[in-house]
Amino acid sequence: MESLAMLVLLFFSQGQSSTPEVEKRSTCDRCDERLFCDCSSRNYRHVPTVTVTEVVTLDLSFNDITTVAEDDLREYTWLRTLDLRSNRIQSIHEWAFHLLQGLESLDLSYNQLAALNPVWFSKLLSLQHLNLLGNCYRTLGPGGTSLTRLRFLRFGNPALEEVRRGDLAGVRQLDQLEVYGNNLKRYDPGSLGDLWPLRVVTLRLRGPFQDNLTLVSSIFHDVSYSETFLVVADVLLSEKTSAAPFSEINRRRVRSILFQNATLTDEAMIHLRWTFLQSAWCCVTKLHILRFYFSSMYIFCMFYYQVMEVFKFTSFLNLGFLLKYLRQISIINCKVYVMPCLTSHLLTQLEYLDLSSNLLTDLTLTESLCHGHGILRNLRVINVSDNALKSLSIVSKLVTRLDKLIHLDISQNAYTSMPPTCSWPQTLTHLNISWAKLQRVTHCLPLTLEILDLGHNDLTAFHSVALPVLRELHLSGNKLRRLPPGWLFPSLEVLLIQSNTLNMFGPMDLQLYRKLRALQAGQNRFVCSCEFVYFMVWRWGGAVEGSVELTDRWDNYLCDSPLPLQGQRVDRVRLSPFQCHRILVVSALCGCVLASGILFVILLWKLHVVWYVRMMWAWLKAKRNSGNQRRRDAAGNAEPLCYDAFVSYSEQDAEWVEEFLVPELENSQPPLSLCLHKRDFLPGHWIIDNIINAMERSRRTLFVLSEHFVHSNWCRYELDFSHFRLFDGDSEAAVLVLLEPISKDDVPKRFCKLRKLMSSRTYLEWPQEDERRAEFWSNLRLAVRGGDEL
Repeated sequence: MESLAMLVLLFFSQGQSSTPEVEKRSTCDRCDERLFCDCSSRNYRHVPTVTVTEVVTLDLSFNDITTVAEDDLREYTWLRTLDLRSNRIQSIHEWAFHLLQGLESLDLSYNQLAALNPVWFSKLLSLQHLNLLGNCYRTLGPGGTSLTRLRFLRFGNPALEEVRRGDLAGVRQLDQLEVYGNNLKRYDPGSLGDLWPLRVVTLRLRGPFQDNLTLVSSIFHDVSYSETFLVVADVLLSEKTSAAPFSEINRRRVRSILFQNATLTDEAMIHLRWTFLQSAWCCVTKLHILRFYFSSMYIFCMFYYQVMEVFKFTSFLNLGFLLKYLRQISIINCKVYVMPCLTSHLLTQLEYLDLSSNLLTDLTLTESLCHGHGILRNLRVINVSDNALKSLSIVSKLVTRLDKLIHLDISQNAYTSMPPTCSWPQTLTHLNISWAKLQRVTHCLPLTLEILDLGHNDLTAFHSVALPVLRELHLSGNKLRRLPPGWLFPSLEVLLIQSNTLNMFGPMDLQLYRKLRALQAGQNRFVCSCEFVYFMVWRWGGAVEGSVELTDRWDNYLCDSPLPLQGQRVDRVRLSPFQCHRILVVSALCGCVLASGILFVILLWKLHVVWYVRMMWAWLKAKRNSGNQRRRDAAGNAEPLCYDAFVSYSEQDAEWVEEFLVPELENSQPPLSLCLHKRDFLPGHWIIDNIINAMERSRRTLFVLSEHFVHSNWCRYELDFSHFRLFDGDSEAAVLVLLEPISKDDVPKRFCKLRKLMSSRTYLEWPQEDERRAEFWSNLRLAVRGGDEL
């Protein structure tokens, strides 16, 4: 048995000594250059480490953290804001926040804290915002922590049952306080009495209002000051006694009170007005912003108001003695379909009436405004937007006798047309008919308007309606293709015409607006032509400062066409000169082409290209004819060449040719046959054909070169054709005889191969000495017959 006991003890001792391995902390790397780390909604089960130790703002909300350990926040001494809301935190080490002496905002709301420990906050000397809502603690616990800088405090939850004196002993000067005490059962008077100045106080006390009115009165007494804005939320006032605690507010002279999400019966409403008869009444979101000043009620506002047991509702006629003081009434989104004319008769001081987002029709509005008899003569502002009105004519007749009316909002109704003429009060300066279905504008608009809102209709044009004193015009969300003519609005200063179908506008359009200083024209279908882009960039892109300012962003000015530019910002479009100045560029190009053509022609003339082409064509034609002739000769009629040489010479050298050259060559042994143009050219044939035929029928072409030859047109032709024959590969076809010294530079430059031959071959020079002439004739005969190179 002893050995068995020892084994059991050993087993348990080993089990106790082997502690579970500590789970490794996760790392959050979602930090930015502002030293803000967003670690929310990442399913962390423990406080993670972050990559920036100097983090200033740490958001750990919406995770699964259950515990904040002593060392979890030790590294973050620079922390100013810590958000731990909406986790599952059940325990916090008492020294977890001790190193965060610079912390200014701490949010522990909506966790599972069953108790609050004042030690947590003992070192948070810089704390200004503390949110403890939505946990499960039943009491705040002992106070004493010195939070001298705390300005915003939120505490309470459905489990909170008591607030004792001393729970907030360390808090002295609060600006905003929110208390969730729907199930509060105990409140020691004075518990909140030392908190001052309490600029805004929000109380959620639905349960105490039903069960413990004394408790509510004590809270009202402690938090009510004349400058405090008191928000009473989630309350149910079902009986006349429910209004009793508000007498404390009356005695404390609170000027502003807001009922939020309040439920009132008709009976409670009547008794509440007695309570506030001499107080500051303020009011209501969901009975929102009612404001009273001592003995008079000036503003009455209701949002999302719901009447309980509507069959018992006796209207506001019982409040007639109070309604006569009202100056502003707002009944918004309360499903009101009529305000009886009898009630309107009581509103003798009413200046502001807001019945927006209700169920008014033309018929019920007629009843509410007493058929246009001018009962509400002090009205300056009427807002009946977002109802079921259909006739502009009826509205204009109903308000025409309200001779103090300045502002009329009839937007978000079902208007489809505008009558040709309307009757309006002469004082009307602001008119809002936006978000309707108007398709055209008529002279129904009053000439006294200074601000007109016709946005989000179906307008396609705005012309022929002059408004001489109009300062501000809203036309966004229509189907306008161009800016309205500026001469219609000589006083216009602000024009909003966004989200239409504008293609472009230019300086001529804006010049007509003499006083325009602000323009919003973005989100249109701009055609990014050169004129429009240049105007936009030049006028508003920084090139020049104009009197009109674009007050919307450049991101709203995008090209819709042409297709390659679609979606680009207008100020970033870059168009080529060809796109912008097509006629000028085409004209310049045509001019350049013409000039180039002229220069090309001159160049061709200088380089004799035309001559080359003509000669090439003639030569090819001659070769074709010659080839055909040869083919016929090959068929059986072949003839030998007729001449040994064709003599090309100038008429001025004819004497030498006839007296010396011809006798000497034709009378030699064996005789040489020469072709002379005077003797052998066929009459009636084109001279060019004769030259080509003579050359083709001769073995050689004998050129008698002289100054006269160089300047002879026909000799040049013969030389030209000989030049082409040289191109044909027969470099032995030309025989050169110089009657007088002549430089190769005198030969035309276009005869490049001939000039080359003169440079590379020996040519015959006519000797002036008689004793050398026999040798000359011998060499010439040898050259003509096809001897070796001289």
